[in-house]
Amino acid sequence: MKVKQQPEDFQVEELTDVVPAGHGPFAFYRLEKSGWATPDAVQAIRRRWGLNPRRLSYGGLKDKHAQTQQYLTIHHGPQRGLIHHGVRLHYLGQVLEPYTSRQIKANRFRITLRALQTEEIARAQQALDEVRVDGVPNYFDDQRFGSVGDSEEFVARFMILDRYEEALRLALTAPYAHDRKAQKEEKAILLAHWGDWPACKERLPRSHARSLVDYLVSHPTDFRGALARMRPELRGLYLSAYQSYLWNRMLNQWLLKHCRPDQLLQVRLRLGEVAMHRKLEATQGSEFANVRLPLPSARLKLEAGDPRAPLIDAVLAPEGFRLSEMKIRGLREPFFSKGERAALCLPAELTHEPAADELHAGRQKITLSFDLPRGSYATLILKRVQASVVSGES
Repeated sequence: MKVKQQPEDFQVEELTDVVPAGHGPFAFYRLEKSGWATPDAVQAIRRRWGLNPRRLSYGGLKDKHAQTQQYLTIHHGPQRGLIHHGVRLHYLGQVLEPYTSRQIKANRFRITLRALQTEEIARAQQALDEVRVDGVPNYFDDQRFGSVGDSEEFVARFMILDRYEEALRLALTAPYAHDRKAQKEEKAILLAHWGDWPACKERLPRSHARSLVDYLVSHPTDFRGALARMRPELRGLYLSAYQSYLWNRMLNQWLLKHCRPDQLLQVRLRLGEVAMHRKLEATQGSEFANVRLPLPSARLKLEAGDPRAPLIDAVLAPEGFRLSEMKIRGLREPFFSKGERAALCLPAELTHEPAADELHAGRQKITLSFDLPRGSYATLILKRVQASVVSGES
């Protein structure tokens, strides 16, 4: 099964109820792109128009290897469109407030899976029929963990445990599969001269890492202070990635406890295998549809007897701390999010249509369309289908 062989194989349209008017300080745009990640497309727009980054606001991150439509606002932005190498910006009118994720009602997907044999098409259709009824677990998928390096260790975990030097070393030197040459060279310098901050400063080019090393030249053991000077958006990524990982482990444990082995498929995510349900009984389906799991944080206060408390404790114990200790001590700004997340993701208007695959002679393709709530991942549905196709289960 092949996915994303060409950009039109993965189409995403952001749905919103925002209706532009003739007044308001924010210019409202529809952004259409292909071959661009959202941050890169927004940066290209900002550079073309010479805009301060703080003037732009958008709601979601859309895939680079896809055709996507989404929305953004620019404070006192130009009342015109823009075309730039696979990026098209359409001016729609004015609005009273910046556009954020809160204005996203859902995301609409149209995805083509290719190079399927006849028997695989049958298994894919069976899996999609099951997903239409039972949905998929609402895990955070791999896109959430872009800040986690190849070591699969978490900066935030070291920060919780007051292991600030290890946290900083991981943040500055962890290798990533997509590191460019300059990033690899910077990390090699830091690893070779770690602790000799004047030597690091002398060899490093001007960068964010060099600014942190500059602080360590004068404060050679204040690793917590260096982390406090890290860009807030980076610290936020480290915290959200770790919190999301723990939430995924909670959901996985819930499924293992409440489903029979024959009702579970193992699906591989980047950070390990997780369970996905299938063919739930009516009572199981009703129960699962009402489950909401909290984002773990020291700010979370559960009532006595909350059945989710043992689940949280079981997940945190191997990490080396309790829920009350899941905070970053000594730093004022970083904190873990507070809230709950539905355990079930149920796609709306799910349809699928097989056809001959024009890219692979003798093979078939299947095109699926569906809507997902904001914050849910279409790629989980693809992985659920793939697990059924590979396992041969129906």
